[in-house]
Amino acid sequence: MRRLALALLLTVSACASAPGATGLLDVTSFTYVLTGYPGGRLDTVAAAPHRLAVVDLSRDGTAAGYFTAAEIAAVRESGKTVLAYFEIGSLEEFRTEFARLPAGLRLNVWPDWPDEHFVEYWDPWWWDRVIRPRVDQAMRAGFDGVYLDTPLAYEEIDLARVPGETRHSLGRKMADLIVRISAYAKAVRPGFLVVPQNSPELRHHGGYTAAIDGIGMEELFFMATDRACAKEWCAGNLAEAAALRATGKAVLATDYAAAPGNRRAACAAYRRHGFAGNVTTVDLDLVSPPCGVFPREGKE
Repeated sequence: MRRLALALLLTVSACASAPGATGLLDVTSFTYVLTGYPGGRLDTVAAAPHRLAVVDLSRDGTAAGYFTAAEIAAVRESGKTVLAYFEIGSLEEFRTEFARLPAGLRLNVWPDWPDEHFVEYWDPWWWDRVIRPRVDQAMRAGFDGVYLDTPLAYEEIDLARVPGETRHSLGRKMADLIVRISAYAKAVRPGFLVVPQNSPELRHHGGYTAAIDGIGMEELFFMATDRACAKEWCAGNLAEAAALRATGKAVLATDYAAAPGNRRAACAAYRRHGFAGNVTTVDLDLVSPPCGVFPREGKE
């Protein structure tokens, strides 16, 4: 009975919020802001000219700071599709869930982010106590979908911490988690958008491509900051993302550049490949201008 009541609540929320959603393939630019919300509010995001916005599920990383249905509705009323960001393969120490994360599920620290730990994302506790509640919260708040970070956990977990696992088995388990998120959310809200970030090679696992509506990609063309992405993995990521785009999935590309020439080059690459684009700062703390409005060199 309790699960039925929740489903009815979320279905009502879906019906109230559905008219503002934009098809991902119609989006050419988007904004991606995870921190630095002025006054803890989304006013600058709502005022942005983009048709899609990615914002954190919470204004400060805690459950007490979840954005409310009224706040998300105000952003959607500006004509935007709004995706709720959260991580699915790791957990930062400042998140509410960290204090109750069982020690046995906590794996190695991510070297690039010392307060962030990879987790055993295939454990039932992770689904029951972290992932499903976050998806439920995103639907309650009226988001149009979810933007799922750290699928790359499968590549970064120290194999010595998970005896018997391989990169392939961890990739399969990550694909399974994304498929499960999609099935769960879409059963309650058909049309709810599921967009993982990075690791486009997961498309080679059965069921993954059908489960997602698009993929977010970082540093396809410029790495943080203003460094042309010329490494071997850059070409591999671009090829895999393009393959997903060829199947009808949207690609939301984020590059980190400040020089006007680099920003224009990234925008030209988005148009060439049919991707939606966002050229921004690595801190993801401000609304980025859409492609087409960057000043000329020396005019910034």
